[in-house]
Amino acid sequence: MPGDASVLQTLRASDLADRTEFIEPNYIYSQAGAAVNDPDYAKQWNLKQIDVESAWKKGAAGQGVTVAVIDTGISQGPDLKQTKFVEGYDFVNDRKDASDDNGHGTHVAGTIAQSTNNGYGVAGIAYKAKLMPLKVLSRGGSGTISDIAEAIRFAADHGADVINMSLGGGGESKLMREAIDYAHGKGVVVVAAAGNSGVSGASYPALYSNVIGVSATGPDQTKTSYSNYGDGVDIAAPGGATRNSEEDGVLQETINPRVAGEFVFKHFQGTSMASPHVAGVAALIKSQNRNISPEQVLEKLQSSATPVDGDTSNYYGAGVLNAGRAVGASAPIWFDFKSLDWAGMAAKLAGAAVFTGFLMWLLNIPRDRFNPFNGFFLSGVVLGTIGLFFIKFIHIASIPHWPLRLLSSSIPEIGNAITNNSVLNPVFASLLIPFALLVLFISHASLRWLALGAAVGVTAFLCV
Repeated sequence: MPGDASVLQTLRASDLADRTEFIEPNYIYSQAGAAVNDPDYAKQWNLKQIDVESAWKKGAAGQGVTVAVIDTGISQGPDLKQTKFVEGYDFVNDRKDASDDNGHGTHVAGTIAQSTNNGYGVAGIAYKAKLMPLKVLSRGGSGTISDIAEAIRFAADHGADVINMSLGGGGESKLMREAIDYAHGKGVVVVAAAGNSGVSGASYPALYSNVIGVSATGPDQTKTSYSNYGDGVDIAAPGGATRNSEEDGVLQETINPRVAGEFVFKHFQGTSMASPHVAGVAALIKSQNRNISPEQVLEKLQSSATPVDGDTSNYYGAGVLNAGRAVGASAPIWFDFKSLDWAGMAAKLAGAAVFTGFLMWLLNIPRDRFNPFNGFFLSGVVLGTIGLFFIKFIHIASIPHWPLRLLSSSIPEIGNAITNNSVLNPVFASLLIPFALLVLFISHASLRWLALGAAVGVTAFLCV
């Protein structure tokens, strides 16, 4: 600055210069290569292990994404003041205020979206994401399956893009599986901790098929002794190892449960700490493309992970999480033909064939006057029964998915595609559209067969 330069010149020309070796500016240096100005960021070995800075440099910070934290609640301390929150719920006490009375949930939330570049405390992975606090665990750290399942559905119905569940237990639950499948069907990425028993096989809910199960690594990037492994583990992430030393844990801000209103920075360890790393990176991926499917997010996470050779026990799943590569990875076009309702489509087509034969018999139409294999007629049948069904199961990361849903829908399903709802719309799931097509094209030599085929197809669809 000009003022500083003039002061420096004055000092050098003064008598003081004769009594000193030299006079020069006392410049302020900062940590080399630091991507953010949070003073304790250097202690977050876990963020360096996943190369989060590379993801930030690519412009991914979780913007526009909402992450639901299903846990002990979240309390908004000093290092979450700049983080945006959306309305959550306390399912333990049945109230809107989902504040934390344990400390676990606030710590987990910090890993996901701690306020960053605020000159205070530590950093979070997807620091521009919004947090949705959903309290399902009590002050003692336990909760019921019914509350957790209700919270999952709440998150899916209130705009969550990612769900993190740093919790688990034994035993499969139909109620929770259905809630997870419901959220997955609405495009929500569900992430859960593998468990801390050090045994083969992840705990539930990480073990469910539509959940990304996360095992834990320490600072040396090897599996921790406490982490579950094997079946249900999809990927590994930093979980910490405070048993070795306090600094080997994952550092975030949380509440002091013994002193009301006090916030402290604590090192925690566990797969509970590993899971939010994956949820945070999933939020980075979603921030680049909100329409990307949960399957595509998992593919990006796994294809970009650092593989571990000789992992015969599946300690690491696809490998150790790498945020920089995950954000830069290009998801391929993905096909999910396994989820097609083949039996239902076959029944609709069979119904259309039976109805066509019945129509020919009822109206006594000669075979030479009505060819059921007419291309226009067959096209109408397909549009009325199954549509271009295969298109909806093509997922392309760079474009929204709703146009594909629309193109792939049969006539009765068009309303579902527009509203992204599974309930049939009575306007489209009726003979209204086929009747309109018949009125419009009855005098057209070719298109009338298309209209007739659509009428047959829709009738078969509705009957089935």
